Amino acid sequence: MPKLTLLFGFVLIALGVSGYAAASAGVLGAKASITAMIPAFVGVVLAGLGGLALKDSIRKHAMHAAAAVGLLGCLAGAGRGLPGLPSLLQGTSDKPLAVMLTLSMAVLCGVFVGLCVKSFIDARRRRQAEAGSA
Repeated sequence: MPKLTLLFGFVLIALGVSGYAAASAGVLGAKASITAMIPAFVGVVLAGLGGLALKDSIRKHAMHAAAAVGLLGCLAGAGRGLPGLPSLLQGTSDKPLAVMLTLSMAVLCGVFVGLCVKSFIDARRRRQAEAGSA
């Protein structure tokens, strides 16, 4: 799971950097703003926690922290992006790039949290099975 955390971190960094570059280029009428980098900031934290989780001694704590960061990223992205979704779909959005970036971050973080929960459940079942057989 630490390598998957690193992967999601790097994907979020790429999303933020490309979103900022697109805004700087004026894609969809966007103007450059540091807020376009929010997915990258979340990605840096996830990548850092994924790197820490490579150490066996702190893996459990780092992965739980990564899941919490992912949950916050999902909630923040959904909270900021979902209200703009109707206008985006109608083609009347003032900031279509911002809505797309925040919703993309929400989906990526949501998938990450789902995979974390599955991993935590699998680890618990594995520990219980090992304890039962011993």
